[in-house]
This record gives sequence, structure tokens and C-alpha cells, in this order.
Amino acid sequence: MQYKVHYPYITFTIHSPISIQDFFKQFHLSRKTIHLLKQNKDYRVNKRFVSENTILLKGDQFTVKAFQKDDEMYPPLFDDLDIIYEDELILVVNKPSFINVYPDDPTKINSLSNIVSGYYHMQGYHIPVRYIHRLDYETSGLVLFCKCAFIQPLLDYQLSTKDIHREYYAIVEGKINDKKEHDIDKPIARDRHHNQKMRISSTGKNAHTTYKAIQTKKNLTLIKCVLHTGRKHQIRVHMASHNYPLLGDNLYNKPSSLINRQALHAYKLQFEHPFTKEKITLICHLPQDMKNIIDPHL
Repeated sequence: MQYKVHYPYITFTIHSPISIQDFFKQFHLSRKTIHLLKQNKDYRVNKRFVSENTILLKGDQFTVKAFQKDDEMYPPLFDDLDIIYEDELILVVNKPSFINVYPDDPTKINSLSNIVSGYYHMQGYHIPVRYIHRLDYETSGLVLFCKCAFIQPLLDYQLSTKDIHREYYAIVEGKINDKKEHDIDKPIARDRHHNQKMRISSTGKNAHTTYKAIQTKKNLTLIKCVLHTGRKHQIRVHMASHNYPLLGDNLYNKPSSLINRQALHAYKLQFEHPFTKEKITLICHLPQDMKNIIDPHL
């Protein structure tokens, strides 16, 4: 799909007939959003406002208000930001360990979202900060942010259907000698006796992880994990349930002298571009604290 951004609008060149309503629905816009676009006359076909039942024809120029103004939810923090990918719609950054994706207290500004806000301010972007998924405080790796409000419902939907593919590296205690792919399909629920912990429970939500050994060193194994569901602490809980707890995980294992955090890194993110349908694959290699333990070449 051909498109041109002219903030706060996007103009699409239509390639095959489709109703305006169906065009909006393919991006999973809510009824409320579609109603507001219509009410505010925030779309045009060839520079004219028309009914939402209008059929867009090949060659039509369909313009939609697609960007929102900054809601100032995250006050800017001007700090280093490791950008892995950016275009007019999407930003992907490498989150360092020991930082939250969003502040745990509204009065704080020491989160990744605040740093992204600072970056937006420096670039002159007057848009809100919206993350699509999260990582734990200690976990490092790739985080996807949406710059364009029009595509956020689609990205949220793709995350829910696992069309946004995420892979992790973890260092676990114990030696896994085979190179086979292993499945863990165990439901996860909150631990009623510990408000920060999750646990395996028959009454919990479905949770599915696959893992494979990449390299072993003494009594440690570097594994690759794929999430097929997105439960809180899923990898940490599942690997501990298989007696391969994450190295340095203070909640589901014990502290380690080798690393001062859980050895978990979100190294791969794969998704389809919302407009061009191009398959985008992003890789973010192991951080230094994990390289020091296992293999410096990964």
C-alpha cells in the first residue's frame, strides 16, 4: 500500500475497490474511533469529505488524520536511547536492564517511556508515547513503540494473535545436553502468598513457551526461548518449573555472583509493516553482562 505522511495526516493511494468502513476495519479501529473520524470530518477522498459507506476506487487519494497530539503522559527525560529501528510510524529501542518500560509511580520520570518522550521532544515530534509490549525491570532487549495512533489498534491485535514474534536469550542453571526444541505448556496464575510472584496453577491462564539449548558452559546453558503467549514472568516461571531457573533471578531462583540480575534478553522482534506488509526482522545481540558469562560472539 502506497502512503505519504504529512503530519497529522496520512494519504493512501488506493489500489483496489474497498469501502471506507472496511478500510478502517482492516486496521481494527474501534466503532468509537470511526465515529469520531466521521464526526470531525477527519478523512477525505480526493480532498472531499464523503460518507463512510463510499467505495474507494483504484487511484483514489484517501487522506486520514492518523496522528494524535502529545498528551504529556510521560514528561521528557533526556538520556541515551539505543534505537534499533525507526520509520514514520514505528520506533524500536534496545531497553537496558534496570529500567521500567513505564514509571511505576506517576510522579517518577525514570522510565524508558520518559526517555522516548525526551527523544520525541528533541526530534520535534509532538506525539504521545505508546509502547506495544513490555519487559520486566531487569530484562534487557527490544521494545516496540507506536508513533501513529491510526495503527496502534492493529499492532495491539497482532500482539494478541502472536503475529508480532518475540524471541529471547536466557542463561539458566543446569546443563541441557541436547539441541532439541522443548515445549512447556503449563497455565500460570498469581501466587496468592506472594504479591510479586506468579506460579504454575491448573486454574491459571494458558501459557506456552518453547526453548532450545544453544550453548553450555560448566553448569550453565544459554537457551533461546519463544513466547507463544504473553503471561507475566512467563519464561522465568516456566524454566523454573522445569528445574532450569534463570541465572540471577532473585524471585524464582537465588542471587548469583556472575550477574546482578536475571539473565534474560529480548533479542529478536519480527513483525509485518502495517502498510507496506514488508516483513521486518530486528536483532539485538547479547548485552555485555551476559556475554561475559557465556559466549561473546552472540
